[in-house]
Amino acid sequence: MVEILNAIILGIVQGLTEFLPVSSSGHLELAKYILGDNALPEESLMMTVVLHFGTALATVYVFRREIVEIFKGFFSKGQNEEKLFAYKIVLSMIPAALVGLFFEKELESLFSQNILLVCSMLILTGLLLFIADRATFTDKDVTFSSALKVGIAQAIAITPGISRSGATISTSVLLGIDRSKAAKFSFLMVVPLIMGKIAKDLLEGDLTSGNHSYVMLTVGFVTAFVTGIFACKWMITLVRKSQLKYFAWYCLIIGVGGVIYAIYH
Repeated sequence: MVEILNAIILGIVQGLTEFLPVSSSGHLELAKYILGDNALPEESLMMTVVLHFGTALATVYVFRREIVEIFKGFFSKGQNEEKLFAYKIVLSMIPAALVGLFFEKELESLFSQNILLVCSMLILTGLLLFIADRATFTDKDVTFSSALKVGIAQAIAITPGISRSGATISTSVLLGIDRSKAAKFSFLMVVPLIMGKIAKDLLEGDLTSGNHSYVMLTVGFVTAFVTGIFACKWMITLVRKSQLKYFAWYCLIIGVGGVIYAIYH
């Protein structure tokens, strides 16, 4: 029963923090630190992947109409807006894909309950959100140049504690992209990366070893999926209304508190 409760907690944490600009990876590390990694001995890696899969499907569900239109446009003849948008998504994926491909071992070393690093990056996320929240409202579209820059921000946000959605949306807003379009692009650009990472782990056999508790994995997946749908829709509304400052304060408080705890613990 305790393990099921842990799976629900991790699912809620992932579902909320994947979309809200407070760093899902950072909060999962904090949650594992508080719960103890022994709470999920065999499922730790598998659970993390399943939770990310749940939020990826939540994104697909929320933007299902847009995704269908993108696929229709992409496979149709001639150049069109949907096809160009798909190209921009692919371009934005390149920086994070390269970082994951060539620095996988170095990245894995960062995900070891390094609370000082996580909380320091949460402070950085908070400062970035404050700056973006004060940016002027504009109605620019995503260009190829801005897609690449947002992609670089996503690659940097692989570091635990830096919010991926916070970094990509803030970068988009600071580049002058319309806030609604910035949120849409930010959420859609990560889906192919998550699916690609899961496929890579499956092909390499990283997820097939060990005796996994499928009940726990299912509970975590469903919780992350349902919570993710709510958080994704909520975040789109918050970005439109320029209310990122509340999350900025949250990141700063958690970050500063965590740094003090890590130093004196």
